[in-house]
Amino acid sequence: MNTTQGEAPAPPKNPPAAPAPASEQRGCLFALSQPPLMIFLGVIGCLLLAAAMHDLFLL
Repeated sequence: MNTTQGEAPAPPKNPPAAPAPASEQRGCLFALSQPPLMIFLGVIGCLLLAAAMHDLFLL
C-alpha cells in the first residue's frame, strides 16, 4: 500500500474495453425465440405425447 503524500497516480494507459454490442450478447431466450427451433421442439413434443397416449390407453 502506497502511503506517500506525493502526486496522484497516473491513470492506466490502456482504457477498459468497451462492452460488446447487444447483438453478440444473445443467450438462451434468443435461441428459443427462433421459429425453426420452436417448430422442431413442438414436433418432438407431439411425438412424445402421442407415444405416451398410445402406451397409456392402447396397451
